[in-house]
This record gives sequence, structure tokens and C-alpha cells, in this order.
Amino acid sequence: MVSPRLFTPLTLGGLSLPNRIVIAPMCQYSADGEGSMTDWHTIHLGQLALSGAGLLIIEATAVSPEGRISPWDHGLYSDANERALARTLAAVRAHSPMPIGIQLCHAGRKASSRVPWEGGGQLPLEEGGWDTLAPSAVPYSPGQREPRAMTTAQIEQLKADFVASAERAARLGLDLIELHAAHGYLLHEFLSPLSNRRDDAYGGSLENRMRLLLEVFDAVREVFPADKPVGVRISGSDWVEGGWDLEQSVVLARALEARGCSFLHCSGGGLSPDQRLDLGPNYQVPFARRIKAETTMPVIAVGLITEPEQAEGILVGEEADAVALARGMLYDPRWPWHAAARLGASVHAPNQYLRCQPRTLKGLFD
Repeated sequence: MVSPRLFTPLTLGGLSLPNRIVIAPMCQYSADGEGSMTDWHTIHLGQLALSGAGLLIIEATAVSPEGRISPWDHGLYSDANERALARTLAAVRAHSPMPIGIQLCHAGRKASSRVPWEGGGQLPLEEGGWDTLAPSAVPYSPGQREPRAMTTAQIEQLKADFVASAERAARLGLDLIELHAAHGYLLHEFLSPLSNRRDDAYGGSLENRMRLLLEVFDAVREVFPADKPVGVRISGSDWVEGGWDLEQSVVLARALEARGCSFLHCSGGGLSPDQRLDLGPNYQVPFARRIKAETTMPVIAVGLITEPEQAEGILVGEEADAVALARGMLYDPRWPWHAAARLGASVHAPNQYLRCQPRTLKGLFD
């Protein structure tokens, strides 16, 4: 019997995944106020690590305090952050063999925000907010404080911050790094002509707008172990006229591949409140399909992928090499088990849960 494509192994750089289900990074806004993980993260990541997915990527992790989306975001810029993450990883790894990666991020002009359940708007300075950084002094939406256009010295510091966080990730033994250049955060802001109005080497032409992301990638790749993958998450389009689009994404993908990028994780939008998109199943998969056709590096697809047959169809149709789920995994933390049952495959489960296997599904668990 041929195994479903979703449950065949995948190699990212030197990392072998047992299947092609990726748990995408999901912000929890539950750090301790100094960027360090709490018990919530141990519970949250622990349950996801028992799901049988092929890879778990830790939420967008700030490389500096001002790079946090909210005051309660996770960071990896201090010794305290590193110690807290080490404790969580030790607890999770004691009970799960799942590879664990981390997404490194700077929120740029979308930093200093309230948590989503408090409205998510920009946090006033008098309530604990801070001045944000961006390529240019262009706010995300009208009425917000203008971000500060980054100086050359601040750009150099940003690269150093990404390197320092990558070195901490290496010390922690994390299996993978994903650079967050999507959803309107700082690296994406440099890519898009809507947010990047610079007239120096980091603005103007496509080559210049890509420069910072490529330099950050090169710097992180140099300090992270060579046998471990470094990839990038991009927004395939801003979905705004005159903004970042799929044709520019193809050029970026080729440039990243030439530098040894291990994978591209294709999302979309997030840069502008003016975005216009047709929300529906697979709505972002066309980005992955095009990038996969134009490069040879593995591509991860996202976009309201909720059903096992839907995910399998994306892979069988050669639209992507893996699929990533976020909210769907929160709704159903055993999604990989249920997908394996539906598609006739087997999946890893902890010994403590083996007895829950339904009698009609003998062979579901490895």
C-alpha cells in the first residue's frame, strides 16, 4: 500500500522530518513582560509536541525588546529569556521526539501593540508602549504614532541582534530557524515599496529593498550549525496595488536559494490595512505553487488548510512540499492523528496514549 504523501518523510537541509505536517508559529502573548516563557508555553508547546506532526516551530520570537509585537511577546535577547526557553524545551523534549524550530522576528512599526483580546491596537506610551522602528517614517495605519526611520547604525544593530538570537538558539539545541519576513513585520517592511521609502542602499530598487533580509539571512546562516536548516517565511503579496507581489517574491526566492536557504514558508498579507483578499480554503497556496515551480528548495504552504484530503491534494498536486497549520492545530491538537486515520497512515503517539487507539484503527500509531 502506498503511503499518503502527507505522511512521507521530508528533508529540510540536514533535518529529516517524519511527515509533512508543520505546526506553524503562533503568537501566544503570554510571556512574563520581559520576554521570557512562562508555564503557559510549557503547556501549550507540550500538547502540540504530542500531536504527531513532523515539525513544531515556536512562535514569532523577538530579537530585541523593542522588536516585540506586544509587551507580552516571547523574546530571545537576554540570558533570562534563554534560561526560560531552556526549561520549557527540557520539559517538552523529555516526552516528545518532535523536531522543534524557532521563528526569529522584529515587529518593526507593528510593535508596541495591545494583545489581541484587548483590541490589538497601538499601545500608548503612557500605558507602557514605546517608539517603534521601520524602514521609513510611515505608520501602519492613519492615526498611529510615526515609527522612526532606521539609521544605518540601527540597521547594523538589527543584524547583530538577529545573530545573537541565532547563537542562543544554537546553544539551546533548536533544530531549525525561520526568519520572519512576512505579515508586515520589519523585514517585510523593508521589502515592500509601500512601507520602504528610503533613498539609500536599503530602499528604492528591488535589489536594495531585498538587501536587509539577504544580509540577515547570511549572518544567521553563518552562526547557526551548518547541518541545521535556516529558512524564511514571506508574504507572497501585500494584496495592495503597488505593493510587494508574487513576481518580486519569485526574485527573492531565487536569491535566497542561491545563498543556501533551506526552505521557504509562503504566507501573505499583513503589511497594510488596505489589503484586499478573497479568504477561503487554500487561498495562499498559489504563492507556494509558484515558488515551488521556480526553485528547487522545499516550500511550505499555508492558507485555511483544514482537511486531511485537502492537505494531501496540495502535496500530490506538487503545489508544495509540506503544509503548515496554525489555528487548525489549536482547534484540534490531534489533527495529525485524525489525518492519519482518514488517509490510512500511521503516526507517532506517546506510550501513555497508545491505549486510546480505536479498535477499528489498529496500526494508526507507530
